Amino acid sequence: MKNIFNNTLSKKDLKKEVTLYGWVAKKRNLGGVIFIDLRDRSGIIQLLIKPDNSNYKLASSLKNESVIKVKGIVALREKVNPNLKTGEIEIEVSDLVLLNTSSDLPFEIQDDTTALEDTRLKYRYLDLRRNCLKEKIILRHNIVKTIRDYLNSQDFIEIETPILCKSTPEGARDYLVPSRVNKHKFYALPQSPQIFKQLLMIGGMERYYQVARCFRDEDLRADRQPEFTQIDMEMSFIEESDIQNIVEGMMKSIFSKVKGIELKTPFKRMTYDEAMDKYGSDKPDLRFDLPLYDVSNIFKNSDFTVFKEALKDGVIKCLVINDSNNLISRKKIDKYTELVKVYKALGLAYLKYDNGWNSGIFKFLKEDELKALKDLLNIKDKDVVFFVCDKKKVANVALGELRNKLAHDFDLIDNNKYSFLWVTDFPVFEWSDEENRYMACHHPFTSPKDSDVDKLLTDKEHCKAKAYDIVLNGYEVGGGSIRIHDASVQQKMFEALGFTKEEALEKFGFFLEAFDYGTPPHGGLALGLERLVMILSDTTNIKDVIAFPKTASASDLMSKAPNVVDEKQLDDLYLKLKS
Repeated sequence: MKNIFNNTLSKKDLKKEVTLYGWVAKKRNLGGVIFIDLRDRSGIIQLLIKPDNSNYKLASSLKNESVIKVKGIVALREKVNPNLKTGEIEIEVSDLVLLNTSSDLPFEIQDDTTALEDTRLKYRYLDLRRNCLKEKIILRHNIVKTIRDYLNSQDFIEIETPILCKSTPEGARDYLVPSRVNKHKFYALPQSPQIFKQLLMIGGMERYYQVARCFRDEDLRADRQPEFTQIDMEMSFIEESDIQNIVEGMMKSIFSKVKGIELKTPFKRMTYDEAMDKYGSDKPDLRFDLPLYDVSNIFKNSDFTVFKEALKDGVIKCLVINDSNNLISRKKIDKYTELVKVYKALGLAYLKYDNGWNSGIFKFLKEDELKALKDLLNIKDKDVVFFVCDKKKVANVALGELRNKLAHDFDLIDNNKYSFLWVTDFPVFEWSDEENRYMACHHPFTSPKDSDVDKLLTDKEHCKAKAYDIVLNGYEVGGGSIRIHDASVQQKMFEALGFTKEEALEKFGFFLEAFDYGTPPHGGLALGLERLVMILSDTTNIKDVIAFPKTASASDLMSKAPNVVDEKQLDDLYLKLKS
């Protein structure tokens, strides 16, 4: 068995005979002397084979990525390589065994590869040999280990919940699994362990966690995959602040042990309404400022048609960026305009200030309006003000996206900073244009604020929940809530979501029945492991932190999944494909 990793060797091992295993990362013949970079999981060590060595001919024939076993003596290198942990030593080879050779590579195994992503995903097992990718996978392991150690120390117990579950409404589409032994019936893969972890609280487990695999059939993007991992936790007899304190302690442990960074707690807290009004997002990136301003009151008597029409049922909001380097051209403004239109805004107005207002819409505005605007926004030379005039939600979201774009364009983001934020007091419901009804903002088991229970059926728009998200650098890395533990409130929630009593019993009967047997107050949170690792490994692509990820079309280029199955398998499942 291999018992020495390359990077465990150093000058303290000089003259020691060692046996090493690994891959040929690079081979060089310098004046007859062959140098081989032997790579294993831990890193690179240099091998030395001289012309009089009986292994010289074999060493000369080795191809890159061949697997070898070597025996030799640890010696000092003539020329130190400061970029390697083993850069002061090398192995003078006495025995060399070729364990397996390699075919010609589809791309070079190096960090700065120019290979297309599709090629790397097709040969993912080769891609994993690249140091930059390997380190991210190891970082993921270390984060999970730290999380387990921390939660174990806080009296949590790790419990697995089922993968084959019942399909229930609300949320993303389920991945369905047909049952062979239950004709015409289906399991669903879990979108989260939500119901089961609440049942564990009813079962008296009190503190549970799980590194849980979850599945959602939804449109993919850079920070989303069809199968992903949650750090899932639930606690009984707690309040919101208790859960937040536990999570903050866990984050402190992760950052200290994995990154060597000491976080300050408590993290900043902000209500959902404040986050949307000030930053146009429920997951604002606070590594930079750039707030939004509501200037509706300044223009309440405006003669400018665009502003006048907008204020009939909407708002006028703006943000300010200083363009001292003249980065904002007419072409850029057109691009920013197209950006806000993607988020349903009708358009983008702007003003420029340089020793006075001199461009944009200033000629349509009154002198007193411009003065009030200048005073409120503390306008300086080279400032540019961007306006969105629309319904409040549209204006907030559109300007929030523009805020993020401007931060990137103007290099406002400190990439060495980690900015945590708790966003609290989410709405219980959100309106769905697609469904033409109110839906649960988080999930149907989220407890409303005590003061808003009576609004569940009469004033959905203004119901607030005991719900909270933890945000890091503009990403929602986790979300949770205090759960409903009163059967009458849960029934009222189902009614508010449009379920009849019969429909609620059909979908959630086993869960509702459990409420009759002593349900403790409880709540929890789930962290998105991949997003957290993605941020801590300084990448913006979630595929980088998953060993075998899917493409944007939810396919695996390496294994060719999903694939066609034969008729016999379909017959066993009582299925027939539509043409």
